[in-house]
Amino acid sequence: MSSNGKGTLFGVGLGPGDPELVTIKAARLIERAEVIAYHSARHGRSIARSVAEPYLRPGQIEEALVYPVTTEDTDHPGGYQGAIDEFYADCAARLAVHLDAGRDVVLLAEGDPLFYGSYMHMHKRLAGRFRAEVIPGVTSVSGASAMLGLPLAERDEVLTVLPGTLPPDALAERLAATDAAAVLKLGRTFEGVQHAFEKAGRLDEAWYVERVTTDRQRLRPLAEVDPDSVPYFSLALLPGPAGSDLRADASGAAAADDAQRGEVVVVGLGPAGREWMTPEAQAALSTADDLVGYGPYLARIPDNPRQRKHASDNRVEAERAEFALDLARRGAKVAVVSSGDPGVFAMASAVLEVAAQRSDVPVRVLPGLTAAQAVASRVGAPLGHDFCVLSLSDRLKPWEVIVERLRAAAAADLVMAIYNPASRSRTWQVAAARDAVLEHRSPDTPVVIGRDVGGPEESIKVVRLADLDQSDVDMRCLLLIGSSTTRLVGGADGREVVFTPRRYPA
Repeated sequence: MSSNGKGTLFGVGLGPGDPELVTIKAARLIERAEVIAYHSARHGRSIARSVAEPYLRPGQIEEALVYPVTTEDTDHPGGYQGAIDEFYADCAARLAVHLDAGRDVVLLAEGDPLFYGSYMHMHKRLAGRFRAEVIPGVTSVSGASAMLGLPLAERDEVLTVLPGTLPPDALAERLAATDAAAVLKLGRTFEGVQHAFEKAGRLDEAWYVERVTTDRQRLRPLAEVDPDSVPYFSLALLPGPAGSDLRADASGAAAADDAQRGEVVVVGLGPAGREWMTPEAQAALSTADDLVGYGPYLARIPDNPRQRKHASDNRVEAERAEFALDLARRGAKVAVVSSGDPGVFAMASAVLEVAAQRSDVPVRVLPGLTAAQAVASRVGAPLGHDFCVLSLSDRLKPWEVIVERLRAAAAADLVMAIYNPASRSRTWQVAAARDAVLEHRSPDTPVVIGRDVGGPEESIKVVRLADLDQSDVDMRCLLLIGSSTTRLVGGADGREVVFTPRRYPA
């Protein structure tokens, strides 16, 4: 706290992305601060916060400063600039409340706060009213130079830092007139930047660096980069003439980087739309190069011109897994998508089984909300006690095994979540499963039939076990069969409520 009783605004530079490149002073301030603020786009993910996360502590107040627009159109009466100015004014007012109350505020910034950073907009609005201190950070330019092993400039060479938003002709003129250059703010500007380097006669000397120092880093000769694959957090680097003899070393670094960057992430989409998906899953999808999965599941993910979608039939899991792993071996970041949770009758086991044969590609599994959880939530808490999960599909296991497991689960008095109860070709298993369970379960046992939960054709129906009929069930359904203690009651809103008590009768 400053001497006037008000808090101090700290603009804290986090460096280019590797949390270990955060300075000791920055880490200390982050840990001590009462308020942590950071910018993000409307998806809510903040690169700055993810870099700072190892240094955060429980109980800190977090202020997410979410941009109302980034590059899209806006209906704000002042246009894009009007919307942004209003946003910065609102953010400054929010932070001022904390500062007036005597709370120190750390505003996180990628790279260096005053080097093309968003922090400067808060600094200009608040530094006249409160004590403000800027903690410098390693810039992306320095990080790119280090990762490529190329000096930015030597002796009398001139280094020029340029924004990619300059008109290509103006950019080409400046590139032709300097010894070394770094061009920032790529993304949508990349095609013009690439053209400017070519017009300046410097394209073959330049390098492209994406998400430098992170586990998603990519190093490539600038001439080889597809404009549709370029994110905003990237830059073009033109080393000075004195470093030209190190170009082979930079090529080696790029080759090694490509060899290490491929991976497969198996992502659970949840049962329906984006609101059912975890932020972790959304982040993995947004950073992938290739998306692999069953066609209808891929269709749930908005198209991104930077990404490639590879749809396939739902009956070729092993082939799909091998295809995804092969993409990763060639350096791609691949997301294999599953509905619900990928570890529940879905793609995680298929990918891991194929990957285990060679063990040369890292595979991560990100959980998702299961269909069983979604259906259960619509009626109450039928999974409130011990339960099991079974599939009626006999495509990968004999029907005799399925019946044996149904009888065992029914005899053990477990609530059952039944996946894949029917398909176009399987039209008799529901009745057979019902009869097997009735050998050990009361005819009045509640059965929940959930269809397309979270989707446009959602329906929920509760029937007696004895009344469970094949005509009520199709391939988009999931069944929850209660135990001996599962209860069906009327809710205050007139809906049927199903729950299984936590206490088991003595």
